[in-house]
Amino acid sequence: MNPLAPNGAPPRLIVLKQGFDPEPTMKGAAFARRLGELGFDVEVVTGFPNYPGGKVYDGYRIRPIKRMVMQGVAVTRLALYPSHDKSRVGRVLNYASFFLSAALYLTFFARRADVIYAYHPPMTVALAAEVAGFFRRVPVVLDVQDMWPDTLRATGMIGNDRLLGAIGRLCRWTWRRAAHIVVLSNGFRRLLIERGVPADRITVIPNWADEAGVTAASTSRPDTLTEPGKFRVLFAGNMGPAQALDAVLDAAAILAGKRPEVEFCFLGSGLETERLKARAADEGLANVRFLPRVPMAEVGAYLAAADCLLVHLKADPLFAITIPSKTQAYMAAGKPIIMAVEGDAAELVHQSRGGVVVPPEDAGALAEAIASLADMAPGDLAELGANARDFYTGHLSFEQGIRNLADVLHKATDQRKGV
Repeated sequence: MNPLAPNGAPPRLIVLKQGFDPEPTMKGAAFARRLGELGFDVEVVTGFPNYPGGKVYDGYRIRPIKRMVMQGVAVTRLALYPSHDKSRVGRVLNYASFFLSAALYLTFFARRADVIYAYHPPMTVALAAEVAGFFRRVPVVLDVQDMWPDTLRATGMIGNDRLLGAIGRLCRWTWRRAAHIVVLSNGFRRLLIERGVPADRITVIPNWADEAGVTAASTSRPDTLTEPGKFRVLFAGNMGPAQALDAVLDAAAILAGKRPEVEFCFLGSGLETERLKARAADEGLANVRFLPRVPMAEVGAYLAAADCLLVHLKADPLFAITIPSKTQAYMAAGKPIIMAVEGDAAELVHQSRGGVVVPPEDAGALAEAIASLADMAPGDLAELGANARDFYTGHLSFEQGIRNLADVLHKATDQRKGV
């Protein structure tokens, strides 16, 4: 299916995302380029790169509008307030400034689109898309990756019930206005239906991995992971309150004396990184290592050097209906997975037979699972990893997901034309 716009040209698609390449982000340049290949005239509207450090990347200078071409994709960058630290005020300014820039640009300055695709979080991106869609009569497809306001409450970013209620009302307005909503899990779909969104306007499209980055493992291990005789448990990604990584340090403390060959490696950064480092140092956890964040192109080598890969989130009902994006990356890497998350994410591991599932924030169960994997024969570990990779290839790949999304976007353009 490859419908043309009324003038015979490909349907014009605006991809609205606050973060985009060169930032580490889901659905970046390769995503936008493939949508172009699937029949869309694509323009990406985004901010100036500043995630995760909160500082504008070298080579960029904030200005109201900057148009450029990245990897064959037309990109329009809009002004925002750069901030990604613990300051709630900074985060609010970051989200609000991009909302204002995006709403103004899409409503008054952008070429009219046939459909707008808005990647959420933050919710303010969806809000900007819906404001512009309302005034310019353009259908909006929302990709809901985070269930606001639930996530804000669960992570402790906002605790004021009145403010959370106001954010919830704004979210419901964007959901009602959306031509269609894409979600990453069946749990998200169920929750949206409970909140009044018609079931026929919701499609589940699981996330995929950055396949090129994950599988680009070099022939040699990273220099920091060359010591022989270690069984390495790797956690890669954001280290914030939602990840509840104190429980992982608790498991490291349990195994420190019993299983000296087990090593816990944390790769990445986040709001909790420095505090976790300080705690590990204070407790003398010699079996814990913190590795600096690396470009996505280098992550594959670290995943390949690990013996098993850990997903961990705090015990919260919200996280039982989500699937952390690292799940797909770990599966694509073909390594055994320890899933310390309940619900939909745990079900993926069960279905794939690619690892073990333990309750979140249960240090004892986590330590026991790691010890049992460390006792496995290398061939059995390799079989778990192969199962995970095969499941990813068969059910969660980039090509499958993006074709499903392209179908949703094409149908939204049909609705606009009255087809």
